[in-house]
Amino acid sequence: MTVQEIRAFNRFYTNLIGALDYSRHLHAPYTLTESRVLYELAHSPRTDAADLRTELCLDAGYLSRLLAKFEKDGLVERAPSEKDTRRQRITLTTRGRETADLLDERSQEAVGSLLATVPPDDRPRLGEAMREVREILSEGNRRPPRGEDVLLREPGPGDLGWIVQRNAALYTAEYGWNADYEGLVARIVADFAEDHDPHLERVWIAELDGRAVGCVMCVRDEAPGAARLRLLLVEPDARGLGIGDRLVRACVEFARGVGYRELVLWTNDVLSSARRIYQRHGFVLLADKPHRSFGADLVGQDWRLDLHGTRE
Repeated sequence: MTVQEIRAFNRFYTNLIGALDYSRHLHAPYTLTESRVLYELAHSPRTDAADLRTELCLDAGYLSRLLAKFEKDGLVERAPSEKDTRRQRITLTTRGRETADLLDERSQEAVGSLLATVPPDDRPRLGEAMREVREILSEGNRRPPRGEDVLLREPGPGDLGWIVQRNAALYTAEYGWNADYEGLVARIVADFAEDHDPHLERVWIAELDGRAVGCVMCVRDEAPGAARLRLLLVEPDARGLGIGDRLVRACVEFARGVGYRELVLWTNDVLSSARRIYQRHGFVLLADKPHRSFGADLVGQDWRLDLHGTRE
């Protein structure tokens, strides 16, 4: 490959993205860089100005002026960091989060329109080519993943199927569960896909380096005023980054924010790592009962979190 070939690809891709932006006014009234900062604040735990500057490769003075503009527009609030008062913590206001969500929605629609022009049979090849480009160009700068590299997002096309496939594969590999468990997960996911209230029910996908590495669901429970946490999963090679904690926190904050009184879940005592996460977030064990399921002898457990009586 030559320098000219890389530059030709850059021109092609830059023109393509520029055409999308021009035709749809994706970032108006903000610049691309301003939109990137809002996106980062909305989707990443990096709320420190210094971390933002490093992650987005921005000049300190430019970022300071940009954040001052956001603060004046009522999009962000700035305060000394709780961990280090020499650093500045940046958080989105309600208006800022609504703005970030709108910009993200525009981008999703634009990319979806672009993808619609690609024949379905060619889309897997396109995705694989993009992943390969990222991996090859990242080889020289590869470092161990960090928790802040993980993005929590809503599911896209294929993600619900991924939840079923990865649950079945992981629980078979780690606990020897049979296809009965895959059937249970498939029914849970199908019920959500076919009939869910987006204001009261949600799925989160944890993404690292462009691939899904975790998930959790929050759905309505049969009991009035109760939500149920379901299908918490973190890929083995992504464990230790705090992903499970973030997924459960997202579920708890969502359930509390939309007005549920309690959050409940059912798990099995062999899932010790997950149980420790639930305990850290204030869940209390209500009952346990032996049962024979998924081809194994298990002890099922019911857990509950009082959303009005706890704050993290």
